[in-house]
Amino acid sequence: MKQKIFNFNFQKNYNYEDFFVSSSNSEAFDHIINNNLIKYIILKGSPKSGKTHLGLLWQKNNDAIRYNHSSYEDILNQKKNIFIDNLFTETNEEYLFHIINHCYNNNLNILICSELSILQYNFKIKDLSSRLNSFHLIEIKEPDDKLLNNLLMKLLYDKQIIIKNEEIFSYITKRINRTYLDIYKFVEKIDKLSLEKKRQLTIPLIKELL
Repeated sequence: MKQKIFNFNFQKNYNYEDFFVSSSNSEAFDHIINNNLIKYIILKGSPKSGKTHLGLLWQKNNDAIRYNHSSYEDILNQKKNIFIDNLFTETNEEYLFHIINHCYNNNLNILICSELSILQYNFKIKDLSSRLNSFHLIEIKEPDDKLLNNLLMKLLYDKQIIIKNEEIFSYITKRINRTYLDIYKFVEKIDKLSLEKKRQLTIPLIKELL
């Protein structure tokens, strides 16, 4: 598989060429993008892991509509595949239950993204829990070394922050918390510091930020 840059940036360029594939997300990428046989999918991943990016690519490939960009009533009045970007914030249980049944009854595909496991959530509608448990679960793992390096470089580049000293970059990658959200927060700290104090990046300074 050809590797690409994984773009989690705030410019929202959700293209194939903006996506870097590594062992952390290759299974998710393959199932979401290359496998058209799975009709009901839950894509689980931590904040900033690229779920929306993959979801929007899936939406385009499947000529789907996105819930909350289209109303609940509009969705039930159409026979189109459905993308729900966040299971626990974008819809209530009753709506979700009827949307899933709508997909079942009309042989439609549905992709739901979630930061939490459905096993961690106590659904009031037990039939909804049963429905969701029948979905194919795909998970984006926390970043491996390759993805960490590419994501960090891309986010720094987006902020026009260039780290020329390889020792500093290596220091960061060896010590930063390996979650997508922590990488984002770290880059935001560097950006804020560079704007406020115009200080040169050094290992002692990076140590303070980490």
